[in-house]
Amino acid sequence: MKLKIRYDETVQTLDLDEKATEQLWVSLSLEGEGLSDSEREQKIQEAFDIQYNRPEYNSWHKFDRHRGYSRAQSSADDAEDDSEASEPLMSEVADDRILLKNELDRAEKESYEATCGWVRKVLVKKPEWADAFIAVRMDGEPIREYAARVGADENNITQKLKRAEKKLAEAYNPSEV
Repeated sequence: MKLKIRYDETVQTLDLDEKATEQLWVSLSLEGEGLSDSEREQKIQEAFDIQYNRPEYNSWHKFDRHRGYSRAQSSADDAEDDSEASEPLMSEVADDRILLKNELDRAEKESYEATCGWVRKVLVKKPEWADAFIAVRMDGEPIREYAARVGADENNITQKLKRAEKKLAEAYNPSEV
C-alpha cells in the first residue's frame, strides 16, 4: 500500500507491506468486512488524512510568524553589547505589555499601596477594620482563615467588614481618586 503523509508543506509517500497495512488498519480502529484491498487502502488513507494530514500549516504559521530574526540588529558599534540584539522592537510584537512588565508591575504596586493608604486614612480610628478590609476584600483571603489568623470570631469579622465598607463608601469621592 502507498500511504500519503503530509510533512510541512509537502506530501511524501510511504510503501507499506501487508503486515504494516494490517497494523495501521487496527491502530486507526477501522471496521469493514469483505472489502477489497483497494477499498481497504482507500479507507485507511481517508482515516489517516482525517487524523494526521490536516492542513495545520495556517495555525502553525499564525503561532510562529513573529519568531525569527528581529529587525533590531546590532550594528558594528554595538558589537560588544549584543545581549539585546535579539530582543524585538515594540512595533514587532502583538502585545507590548510583555516589554513593559516592570513598569506595569510597579504601577500596580503603587496603586495597591495608595489604595491601602487611603483605606487606612479613612479608617484611622479603627485599624482592625482597615486590616480586615485589606486582607479579606483586597487580598482575597477567606474570612474564615483571616478570623483564625487573628483569633477572632467569623461573625465579628463579617460585622467589621460591613461597617468598614459603609464607612469607606461614605468617604469615597471619585474626583479625589
